[in-house]
Amino acid sequence: MACRGACCCGPVNEDNARFIMLLLLIILYLLCGAAVFSALEHPKEKQAKEKWAQRFELFSQKYNLNRSDLEKFLRHYEEANMAGIRVDTLRPRWDFTGALYFVGTVVSTIGFGMTTPATVGGKIFLIFYGLIGCAATILFFNLFLERMITVLAFVLKSCHEVQRRRKGVLPHDSRQDSSNARLNSEDSLAGWKPSVYCVMLILCVAAIIISCCASAMYSSIEGWGYLDSLYFCFVAFSTIGFGDMVSTQRASYENQTVYRIGNFVFILMGVCCIYSLFNVISIVIKQVLNWLLKKLEIPCRHCPGRSLRPRRNAVMPGHVRTRVRNISIDTDAVNDSETDGRRMSGEMISMRDFLAANKVNLAIMQKQLSETANGHPRPCGSTNRHNGFSGGVGALGIMNNRLAETSVDR
Repeated sequence: MACRGACCCGPVNEDNARFIMLLLLIILYLLCGAAVFSALEHPKEKQAKEKWAQRFELFSQKYNLNRSDLEKFLRHYEEANMAGIRVDTLRPRWDFTGALYFVGTVVSTIGFGMTTPATVGGKIFLIFYGLIGCAATILFFNLFLERMITVLAFVLKSCHEVQRRRKGVLPHDSRQDSSNARLNSEDSLAGWKPSVYCVMLILCVAAIIISCCASAMYSSIEGWGYLDSLYFCFVAFSTIGFGDMVSTQRASYENQTVYRIGNFVFILMGVCCIYSLFNVISIVIKQVLNWLLKKLEIPCRHCPGRSLRPRRNAVMPGHVRTRVRNISIDTDAVNDSETDGRRMSGEMISMRDFLAANKVNLAIMQKQLSETANGHPRPCGSTNRHNGFSGGVGALGIMNNRLAETSVDR
């Protein structure tokens, strides 16, 4: 039966297929990770439990202590430990500098867990404080990401232009025809876009350099091993924040002020860099999903002969690429006209444009949800601008605007 007017094999179904595949891959990834960590850590856990049971029994026998009384005392120590009391002398948790460190871990979503509010008022205040602070910090990370991509795109484009000049593709400027050469250069580079893989490589190198420098500082001042310091850097920079290792917690350090400033700078730079790297990696994962969907050629049960294919600017391994461009709704046309010039020139996006772009993406998403709920799917030939997860908002929306045009042949 032929497809008439409207068909469900459009962008919504492609997104559903990608979503289901990503969900299955994440579940498989979790199962594999659980198997690996269980194999690595479970024997150590059993060994630690056996060692503790032996120590507990020997201690109670040596000092003739009642087992239940000793367990009760240890529970009291656990409560004190949660309040920040340690055997070794540590810095105060809730003086002004300690509280400042705590709110920094809250709004950055690191949440080491070594300091937590114990009062009812503190817990209630944390809910509202974290709600606003985390949202503001995520907005800051998004704006930092956009400016990072802008700078990298400008640098890569300049390097690309210099490389083309050396190869003789672009004419060198001269006093006689400098204006013509400049115009030819701009025309030949007008459609050039940086590769997402180059940006990912640059961010990865930057993250490694920051982590290595920070690890050298932590290993020398905190007394950690270098590998443990690298582990702490990744846990902190990625905002995982286990809390098993936390910097600047001793009561005093040599050159304490300088160390605390350096710790703040490294964590800020590391979090911003890793956040940007994660978003670029998410685009690469999306491209792999597009490639897998292309290989699977999932047929549409409503339209014989049709299959769900990746859409425009889906960069896939090898030579498999699709380049389709059809503006389907008015918001797409507005987004094209307002942002294409800026993305071609590499100009940094303003706060006003950033918020306007998010409003456009939200309008697209709301329209798609409304059409799906009302049972009126979009026509077969109607394709939205899909440079990532369609209608991406926030970080994915920024990455879509900046990097998803990588399928343009250079």
